[in-house]
Amino acid sequence: MTFDPDWKAAYADMLATPAEAVARIRPGQRVFVGTGCAQPQELVRALTARGAELADLEIVHLLTLGEAPYATRELAECFRINSFFIAENVRGIIQEGLGDYTPVFLSDIPRLFTSAQLPLDVALIQVSPPDAQGLCSLGISVDIVKSAAENARLVIAQVNKRMPRTLGDSFLHVLDIDVLVPVEAELLEVRPPPPDDVTRNIGRHVASLVDDGATVEMGIGTIPQAVLEFLREKRDLGIHTEMFTDAVIEMIESGAINGRRKSLDRGKVVASFCMGTRRLYDYVDNNPAFAFHPTEYVNDPFVISRQERQVAINVALEVDLTGQVCADSLGTRFYSGIGGQVDFNRGAARSRGGKAIIALPATARNGAVSRIVCSLSPGAGVVTTRGDVHYVVTEYGVAYLHGKSVPERAMALISIAHPDFRGRLLQDAIAARYLSPGLAEFEGKLVIGPPETRTTMLLDDGTEIGFRSIRPTDEPLMKDLFYALSQQTVYYRFMSRMKRIPRKEIQQFVYIDHRTDVAIVGTVPEASGEEIVAIGRYYLDAASNRAEVAFVVRDQWQGRGIGTYLLRHLIVIAKRHGIAGFTAEVLRENRAMQRVLHKSDCKVVSRMQGEVYSFRLDF
Repeated sequence: MTFDPDWKAAYADMLATPAEAVARIRPGQRVFVGTGCAQPQELVRALTARGAELADLEIVHLLTLGEAPYATRELAECFRINSFFIAENVRGIIQEGLGDYTPVFLSDIPRLFTSAQLPLDVALIQVSPPDAQGLCSLGISVDIVKSAAENARLVIAQVNKRMPRTLGDSFLHVLDIDVLVPVEAELLEVRPPPPDDVTRNIGRHVASLVDDGATVEMGIGTIPQAVLEFLREKRDLGIHTEMFTDAVIEMIESGAINGRRKSLDRGKVVASFCMGTRRLYDYVDNNPAFAFHPTEYVNDPFVISRQERQVAINVALEVDLTGQVCADSLGTRFYSGIGGQVDFNRGAARSRGGKAIIALPATARNGAVSRIVCSLSPGAGVVTTRGDVHYVVTEYGVAYLHGKSVPERAMALISIAHPDFRGRLLQDAIAARYLSPGLAEFEGKLVIGPPETRTTMLLDDGTEIGFRSIRPTDEPLMKDLFYALSQQTVYYRFMSRMKRIPRKEIQQFVYIDHRTDVAIVGTVPEASGEEIVAIGRYYLDAASNRAEVAFVVRDQWQGRGIGTYLLRHLIVIAKRHGIAGFTAEVLRENRAMQRVLHKSDCKVVSRMQGEVYSFRLDF
């Protein structure tokens, strides 16, 4: 037991029933209601029961998950809702225009209270019973609740021994509370639905961006929580996040999360609130591995930026082709809120080695509409600007936008849109002058290669080469590759001493169908993203069921087995598609390519025609 068993006797003069406590609230006042699963349900019910006696009462809150009996048309004259984040329990009344939404960065809300820009008359909160020193814990919801309690003229606390005593900057002294309302009741619980295939695919892509030793923030929603499933094999992860759910328990117990490499709050899971089940609440109770802090610390972009390798994972409702992110409204209908998305996006972007990620399904309404759009819906609000966005992830892949031009952004986003909408998005982007009209001919080839083409190769010196299907966004990387090649390598590959490569020809490399025309690139990480060091490609002749194969490796990477590995990988892909074999045309003096083909483990036949060997490889 961590609380004083005699607290009721010690503070008897402060005790009241819910009805007695809310009787001190007067018409016209502004009342704050505690957050999330710590919403003080008995106080809310008692307040609502006084509706007939009250008028023009403004109820202010962040995300609340319990009942909102005050949020009805019948009580609209008594209670006016002003929400910083719209949950399902108040969404209807706000969308009817009978309640208000205040869009604000989560990190800014405490200053609204402390500066008296939004003065609070009353705060209805929930706390653990006081301990021997008179300290009550705000438990699972510290966030903006602590600031509200410190600045409200009247603080009424539902005191619940079922509230865990969380550690960190989570305490209020009992004498800073005006009224104590003893209530023993289970806290609200949230059991997120199991992720579907779309959500899991998004989670897999997001997890690929998280390195060992990273510190992770997970925003609200099923997608950020689904990412955890794919982080189990990571090591030394840390958590600095506004909220978390039960999913974090398995990650800690598996050893994936230990916070050993955090720059701040080493070894601690730092958050401002959590939402989950009784299992989670018991887990965080008096647990020194967790540190609950107010929003003004957790969501401060400066604090976040000081955390090395901070990864922010947040969600969106819609993203346009220039990178503008809408996360709080569906057109003119307010749906959720700004929350901490901008705080963490900006903090992570400025973190050394950090990554700011926006994730969303490619479609909505059961696939009827695309969430990647040429222009945001009329009335939609921009939460994260095009200048702030870095990574955008759907179930179809990852688009990196920061520092990219509008054409590069548009093509990257079209590439990760649902295939059913890519053609229309291309047309809309051309009409909007985001893309060149010449790209219209590639409408049917805005395809991302299958994930099973991914593989890696470890060179003798420990360098890892990643192999994947070529993408439409690889056009600038392919141009860089060509101009990095020596004249001899260009001659061997193209059988021409060309000194420049037309853009149209590069586009023929990147806009392919990945069925009859397959291209695999070998990449290494660079500060700017990736560098292509090799490309292998085959073109199927349907009449013979054989494909012509060719590849090229940057000069400084030649002689290290990359060509041999690429050929074998292409053979695996071709066999999977039922192709009978490869053909190749190789200059007589290109002995390196000849050796690669002879080492292919295929039946190899070659014949000379002038200065060119014609190879036939049977699988």
